[in-house]
Amino acid sequence: MAETVSPSTPALLASLDPLLREWLPRQRWFAGKGSPVTGFSPVAETELLPSDGRLGLHHLLVRAHQPPAPAEAGDCYQLLIGVREALPPRLAPALIGHLADGPLAGHTVYDALYDPRPAELLLEALRSRARIGDLRFEREPGREIREGLVARLLTGEQSNSSVVYGDTFILKLLRRVVPGVNPDLEIPLALAREGCARVPAPTAWLRAELGGEPYVLGVLQPFVRGATDGWELALRELAKGGDFTAEARALGRATAEVHTALSRALPTATLGHRQLESQVAGMTERLAAAVQAVPALRPYEDGLRSAYTALADLAAEGHTWTAQRVHGDLHLGQCLRAPSGQWSLIDFEGEPARPLAERRMPQPPVRDIAGMLRSFDYAAHSVTPAAPDWARGCRAAYCAGYAEITGADPRTDPVLLRAYETDKAVYEVVYEARHRPDWLPVPLSAVHRLATPDPT
Repeated sequence: MAETVSPSTPALLASLDPLLREWLPRQRWFAGKGSPVTGFSPVAETELLPSDGRLGLHHLLVRAHQPPAPAEAGDCYQLLIGVREALPPRLAPALIGHLADGPLAGHTVYDALYDPRPAELLLEALRSRARIGDLRFEREPGREIREGLVARLLTGEQSNSSVVYGDTFILKLLRRVVPGVNPDLEIPLALAREGCARVPAPTAWLRAELGGEPYVLGVLQPFVRGATDGWELALRELAKGGDFTAEARALGRATAEVHTALSRALPTATLGHRQLESQVAGMTERLAAAVQAVPALRPYEDGLRSAYTALADLAAEGHTWTAQRVHGDLHLGQCLRAPSGQWSLIDFEGEPARPLAERRMPQPPVRDIAGMLRSFDYAAHSVTPAAPDWARGCRAAYCAGYAEITGADPRTDPVLLRAYETDKAVYEVVYEARHRPDWLPVPLSAVHRLATPDPT
């Protein structure tokens, strides 16, 4: 990949290097936790506001290098670097550090998304369809952005960064970026053009063209005012002993409507014996790696593998399944309930750790369904004592709601559902062992269940 830099970038990045080595690993969206950052290389730099005044703004794409990856590898991150002589107290949480040398020596640098003025500059660039250096600010025809909307950064735990503008729009800035067509823009655009109201339609987006390859850097969508995400809502109902099955059923209908629209909007494929062999091989490899990483899985390895071999056996007998574009990382936190009761699905990026080509491949819709069923289980185990009956009720209601739209209940294909739910639970075990050991019993309880198929 050819990387495009401005003449000032090497000197700027060299002066930022020691500060970024400390700051970047502390960010929620940094993907390389557990391994030190040994250096950076520039991909692109664009000066959005000159640093010779009271406020400067630099847009950077930098590659972070970490062992044992080879020197030319490393994740590419999008940074918006604000520059001030001194940082006002309100921006203290955004501090990156003070520069002692380089082109900005004597200045303070910080994460500019915390600062309303730089954030509002991004919205104005999208409104005016600006082209600045390698950056392209684009807007969907017929969608207007009014001026004067005040920006505020959402500070919850996210794998990216989101800025809300006057409760009218939300801009999602991707932090770890890769070249190619990003499904977080591709799928909502396709659904909007299909007339699916379950996903907020993109209003505008930010991209870069570097070395002949497109990079999607951010997407602006309508902000669902007063909405509550499904995880929050589920925990609230659990805390007061409330029933969530009606909402779970409505969520099943919303998921089915999105799947149905996606099957019309984007190509589908048929999965037969050869294609399923590849899918099962991937699941089996992930299981083997997980058992090596988390010894607690070892007693369940044969039972879990049987979920995959059962699916391979069905395919060998001539069974086929339809694959299509799906959400790819569906759970309660990716769903918003508006005050009207309408459910929307958001964040179509897929699992960021997986290669982009894999995230864009057609998959059986059951992959999303398995993710949501696991999410009900997580919610039920987040309270003390755990509420497995609550999870079972929600799982059943969700599948029933899905069937109301598609005519097909996911539970009528138990071998397929078990294989994909097993694959998700194995992934969760590895994630929790690495990042949240206290949560490890949650996926392990599912592993115990999934390792022995239900004879019914």
